[in-house]
Parts: sequence; structure tokens; C-alpha cells
Amino acid sequence: MNTDTITAGLLVIGDEILSGRTKDKNIGTIAEHLTAIGIALREVRVVADVEDAIVEAVNALRHRYTYVFTTGGIGPTHDDITADAIAKAFGAGIDVDPRAVAIMKPAYEKRGIELNAARLRMARIPQGADLVVNEMSVAPGFRIGNVIVMAGVPAIMESMLHSATAKLQTGAKVRSASIVVSHAEGEIAELFAAHQAEWPSVAMGSYPSFKDGQYATDLVLRCVDEQSLVDAHRTLAAKLTVAGFKFLQT
Repeated sequence: MNTDTITAGLLVIGDEILSGRTKDKNIGTIAEHLTAIGIALREVRVVADVEDAIVEAVNALRHRYTYVFTTGGIGPTHDDITADAIAKAFGAGIDVDPRAVAIMKPAYEKRGIELNAARLRMARIPQGADLVVNEMSVAPGFRIGNVIVMAGVPAIMESMLHSATAKLQTGAKVRSASIVVSHAEGEIAELFAAHQAEWPSVAMGSYPSFKDGQYATDLVLRCVDEQSLVDAHRTLAAKLTVAGFKFLQT
């Protein structure tokens, strides 16, 4: 089993996210996918369509994590400035890429759509970048260094995500188990903290909820080693039982 930890940062780009006009649907999709393939998402940032802000965030994240994913700002309009900002972050030139045009032109012609100047903006790729396949709407994303640049539209982003991550290094997959108790966090906090101290290799978190007038807390355990996870889960359930806590799910 590969026990190396491969990490990622995510940069969400767009004024529409920060204004609330568009509700982000990509963070959860990306987090779930990366977890499933063995890449640990460590940080998410959201920045406006401002070149300096994008450059600053990309440079910070790409030196901190194995990979950086970006979403948004690679469309055909004037405010789609992500590609230019990424090029600036890497000190690379940028222009219409013949490889992208070769993909886009026949697909657009088949649909009777003109590949005009605005649409050619989506073919502008930083020098030295590889293309990321987009099976949904054709116009590609790209990867330069450890930065993978994807569209913001969820269906298109997901197509690019699967294409890009198929070629990435992955690490140990994190497994999880949970116990749900019909008690508030404050009631189980001391016992749960003590259990965490006994199992430092198993990450533990508590997530409260309130439904139909009843408190509940989901105790989630995560670990790359399955046996440690099983043992930590079993012993936690035993301690909760002895202490008289009621279970909603084990």
C-alpha cells in the first residue's frame, strides 16, 4: 500500500461566488473525488476575478501542496482572466494554442457554431502547459507545473477533474467509520477527547445536528490503516456503551 500523503489545494475563482449570485457546487465534488483516489485536500480559497489576487493565491498554494486545482474564469468573456493570471504566476507566455484550436474547431463546425474571437479566448493556453480533456463542451482546461486549471460550470469541471486526476500521483486512501449518538457534543466531549489521545494515528471529529427537537452527534473516525480504524471504532463504541450513551447508528 502507498502510505505517502499526496496533498492538494483548491482555488475557486469568481466574483459571482463571492457575491452569492452563484452557489458553489464544486468544492464538495472535488473534495469527495480527491479523498476517494488518495489525494488529501488541505485548503480551499475563494478569490475574486482580480489578476493579482489569483497570482498571489496560486503561487502560495503551489509551493505548499503536491497539486493545486482551480475552478472558474476560463470562459470567452472579458472577465475570464484565469489563464492569463496563471501564466503570470509561472512567468510564462500565453497565446492561442494550436492544439486547443485543433480540438475545438471541428467540434464547433459540426454544431454550426462559429469559432469567433471570443470563443478563441478559451484556446489561450500558457506556454509549457498540457491540455486537460473536456468531454462536455470541448474547450480544454490545462495543467502547468502542479496546477490544474478547470472550468467553473459543475458538469464541465467534473469532466476535466476525472481527466486530469487519471494522470496524477495518488497516495494512501483514507477510510472512515462513524458512530451517531443521541446526545449533544458537550456530553461526549471528554470521553471522545480521551479516546483521541489513545489513538493519535486515527483522526477524529464530532459533527452535531438537531432534528425533531433532538440533539445528535456524529463521531467520525478516519485513518489510512484499516485495522487501526476498526479497533478504534470498536473500542469507542464499547466505552460509549459502558458510559450509558444511546446510539442512533454504529
